Amino acid sequence: MVGAYARPVENHSVPHSTPRTAAFFDLDKTVIAKSSTLTFSKSFYQGGLINRRAVLRTAYAQFVYLVGGADHDQMERLRAYLSSLCRGWDVAQVREIVAETLHDLIDPIIYDEAASLIEEHHAAGRDVVIVSTSGAEVVEPIGELLGADRVVATRMVVGADGRFTGEIEYYAYGPTKAEAVRELAASEGYDLGRCYAYSDSATDVPMLESVGHPFAVNPDRALRREALARDWPVLSFNRPVPLKQRLPALSMPSRPVLAVAAAVGAAAATAGLVWYTSRRRTARERLARIARI
Repeated sequence: MVGAYARPVENHSVPHSTPRTAAFFDLDKTVIAKSSTLTFSKSFYQGGLINRRAVLRTAYAQFVYLVGGADHDQMERLRAYLSSLCRGWDVAQVREIVAETLHDLIDPIIYDEAASLIEEHHAAGRDVVIVSTSGAEVVEPIGELLGADRVVATRMVVGADGRFTGEIEYYAYGPTKAEAVRELAASEGYDLGRCYAYSDSATDVPMLESVGHPFAVNPDRALRREALARDWPVLSFNRPVPLKQRLPALSMPSRPVLAVAAAVGAAAATAGLVWYTSRRRTARERLARIARI
């Protein structure tokens, strides 16, 4: 199933020696500081897709999501709400709005620490895969902006008229994310025991435990407890920095350029990572661990 949903983005990979490895990143509150879908609500309002009441409701949902995280029940309610909200939207118009506002809305909320990790993994020869519950129309352009090699995202059913029906074709959530990771590993030849995964939510525990190197990023309470119990490293990302203020490589994401930029900026790239595991590993130990794999 995953073959239909794990979309390669425009940043093409360079040849890998076997066995291949990858780093799997959740998106919201892991790579970017907000909900990717809810961030576009004002733009959708200006484009005539939603009304003012929906804007206020999504703003409240964004606040709740940022302050308290989202457990399974909250995610289900949000899924149902967004599915109903987007029914009848013209898909081409959605993609156009996202393309026009992507840099203004998403660029400023990308965590500097996450962008640095993406650089490091590319420099180490690993694919970078974004695995997100948000819709593909939003996630795929963000993945391209970040220089990701592949994207796994939720996909809505599109009718013959080119509009969303409100039904979900593929829901990238919870155990489904782990299934996507395993299927990608089988199709791409990834050695999961040597792969990495990053997420902020306990709903992504199945994805995290499917790889040899799981990391909890800005974890919710449930994931923090799980990480401490399993001795998973915990990272704190708190510095959203526009990509244009970083290395020039990330303003035009391409794999070879990213690799060169990562080599030049490796020392600066790790400065923002903070360890909170019981053993309080240092950033130097983390890089040494990556280098040995």
